[in-house]
Amino acid sequence: QLQLVESGGGLVQAGGSLRLSCAASGFNLGSYIIGWFRQAPGKEREGVSCISVSGSRTNYADSVKGRFTISRDTAKNTVYLQMNSLKPEDTAVYYCAAGTIMTIQSTRWYEHWGQGTQVTVSS
Repeated sequence: QLQLVESGGGLVQAGGSLRLSCAASGFNLGSYIIGWFRQAPGKEREGVSCISVSGSRTNYADSVKGRFTISRDTAKNTVYLQMNSLKPEDTAVYYCAAGTIMTIQSTRWYEHWGQGTQVTVSS
């Protein structure tokens, strides 16, 4: 069974940090482009970041550039999203997804999704 599981979410004060993890079971995460997306209440799901299969290329939404860092650990079959200088507007459910196209502009190229992890940033 192919499964992605996010973890690491929680409640943090503005200016704080969290590290999200995306672990895979049933398939090799290293064969996919991995994207992080988020969805706040009443808003559409938006792309946050993605990383290439090799890990050599990354993309970030303008809203998180300079604050978030995506990385992957092939040996652990896990992708991380380090989030620093968090803001209340970062509050959302964060999802990781495995796909075939290096983009955060659309979810259509992502085949496998996790169940999401809640990130809440208080002011």
